[in-house]
Amino acid sequence: MASESGKLWGGRFVGAVDPIMEKFNASIAYDRQLWEVDVQGSKAYSRGLQKAGLLTKAEMDKILQGLDKVAEEWAQGTFKLNPNDEDIHTANERRLKELIGETAGKLHTGRSRNDQVVTDLRLWMRQNCSTLSGLLRELIRTMVDRAEAERDILFPGYTHLQRAQPIRWSHWILSHAVALTRDSERLLQVQKRINVLPLGSGAIAGNPLGVDRELLRTELKFGAITLNSMDATSERDFVAEFLFWASLCMTHLSRMAEDLILYGTKEFSFVQLSDAYSTGSSLMPQKKNPDSLELIRSKAGRVFGRCAGLLMTLKGLPSTYNKDLQEDKEAVFEVSDTMGAVLQVATGVISTLQIHRENMVQALSPDMLATDLAYYLVRKGMPFRQAHEASGKAVFMAETKGVPLNQLSLKELQTISPLFAGDVSQVWDYGHSVEQYAALGGTARSSVDWQISQVRALLRAQQA
Repeated sequence: MASESGKLWGGRFVGAVDPIMEKFNASIAYDRQLWEVDVQGSKAYSRGLQKAGLLTKAEMDKILQGLDKVAEEWAQGTFKLNPNDEDIHTANERRLKELIGETAGKLHTGRSRNDQVVTDLRLWMRQNCSTLSGLLRELIRTMVDRAEAERDILFPGYTHLQRAQPIRWSHWILSHAVALTRDSERLLQVQKRINVLPLGSGAIAGNPLGVDRELLRTELKFGAITLNSMDATSERDFVAEFLFWASLCMTHLSRMAEDLILYGTKEFSFVQLSDAYSTGSSLMPQKKNPDSLELIRSKAGRVFGRCAGLLMTLKGLPSTYNKDLQEDKEAVFEVSDTMGAVLQVATGVISTLQIHRENMVQALSPDMLATDLAYYLVRKGMPFRQAHEASGKAVFMAETKGVPLNQLSLKELQTISPLFAGDVSQVWDYGHSVEQYAALGGTARSSVDWQISQVRALLRAQQA
């Protein structure tokens, strides 16, 4: 229990802590977010102590009732922090003693803040990851619904930011949705590794008092128990994995945002953001700025920074717990908040986005069918490398004459290859172009329908 100084560790020390050090050392300003899971973990531990014969049934009940009162005060916003409450564990235990007396001092028997804090963090992250999983699936579902509703709209596909080939608008949406399904799957895998119980590891050597860790696991609904007490209190792989997951997910969201920012410019005019996700200029009245998308793009850098910062903290630590690990919580809380906001804003953007179908169609140009012209010759029996060269010559001829590729006459095309015939006119149909890509994963309607069904199946499996 806390000493006269109010510190859980105060008995070893004489005199007051420097006020600057006091503030520097404290984490209560942010780890108070753990109040609910801290109470949850303490309840489970009290039951473990009772089973081990270290608490009587009456003592356990008294502690449980006191913890219920502590939780009630937090929930109602009436919990009063003390200047000596350096962290959430100190605060809750101090208040428990005020409520039930010296019996509260038995709660920490065989437990260290080292295994307590990592248990709290795992409990909090497990719950938060479930929330983020739901938000991510909702975004993917919104994207798939839109792809299904707008699957017959064609527009230019780009490589190197140059017009490349005609594709379906839905194919573009699905390209980003599929990337996000990997993020969704990855988060479930991270959540599985978060769901491992460290409680009962003590500070470093384990628990010497017969506390049943399997009971603790069952009480707290963890999927497994940590294997080594030294590793259990110090490893933050699950935090690093979560931050990396967020970084990769933000990479995908930032790239989608960048595409939409470009598509929304006057130069493209393919899409228009809803007023709900745009802002104006303080100087230029005509402006409609895609601030929602720009902020998604910028938040990626913040998330990357948190991931890199934690890895730098971890890389040089000696074995077991070091106070450096206190840095994990701010990173997790900030990134969790950022991801929650970004996923909801992205869902809003996608669900309210206006598309300008006529501009998309007008942006299609015959030169984008140069590959189709090569495929035409391939189907006539010409090796692809020769067909590619022949198509390139046709492009050069059209550019030299100052006409679109589809305006070259059959006679002119036959000067390049005698394989060109009257049916070459079918090449210049954009609908025919996209439909030829019927192999699974392509932009033909049958393939897009298959992609939609596959993503929906993945979402159902992940939600099961």
